[in-house]
Amino acid sequence: MLQLLNCFTMKYTFLIFAFLLASASSNAQDSTAFNGGEFFKFRVSYSGYLTAGEATLAVHETQLNGKPVFHVVGKGKSTGAVRWFYKIDDLYESYFDKYSGLPYKFIRKIDEGGHTKDVEIEFDQESNTAHVNNKKHKVKSKIPTETAVQDMISAFYFLRNNYETDSIKIGEEVSLNMFFDEENYKFKLRFLGRERLDTKFGVIETLKFRPLVMAGRVFKEQESLTLWVSADQNKVPLKIKADLAVGSLRADLKEFKGLKHPFLIEFD
Repeated sequence: MLQLLNCFTMKYTFLIFAFLLASASSNAQDSTAFNGGEFFKFRVSYSGYLTAGEATLAVHETQLNGKPVFHVVGKGKSTGAVRWFYKIDDLYESYFDKYSGLPYKFIRKIDEGGHTKDVEIEFDQESNTAHVNNKKHKVKSKIPTETAVQDMISAFYFLRNNYETDSIKIGEEVSLNMFFDEENYKFKLRFLGRERLDTKFGVIETLKFRPLVMAGRVFKEQESLTLWVSADQNKVPLKIKADLAVGSLRADLKEFKGLKHPFLIEFD
């Protein structure tokens, strides 16, 4: 059982959520997909039946070094019987520019079954540099980044506001420069089509995506994830299904508030 639970970590849960909203309705400022006060809560289940944990994302508006920013706080934890075997308490934070969407600061503080990390990253977008402070090991480093690099949380929101989906075609891919765990990588997401999804809130028209992930210890193969987001101006993350090396992982939206636009739901 413990071997199965080791596959479930909030690191990968939040990586998944970073991919969830890789689409948006418009670049116009009055048509942005979110505001401060937006909140999502997800139920995470293992192999379709065992509740393994929950994750939340909350958006706040503030200032950082005199600049208006969105401050997003992401939290993840194991719950119920799973927590008896494998305790997870994860915290992710991102501060990104309110207008450009580029991140200035990223925090990752996790405890996953005794495996801990405490990392703070400051991004210098002008010099394309990440200043990484590994607080656990008391090591600081300076790492070159790609242009307009995103962290795993800021990407979630940046892509909501900067990609048009009205004319997106099946098979089309979106790519983005990302920085995580002291390294650069290219994130790619493939559009699979539109689908009506039956949720706890009602039937919702969705956009279906497949991110290309790294196959190996956690995911079975490069195309192991399937994602559904609402096909409206909010681009609400609704569901993810992931095939793991052992078993499967599923995340479903269970609670939300503070949406900027009407949430388009069909009721029976």
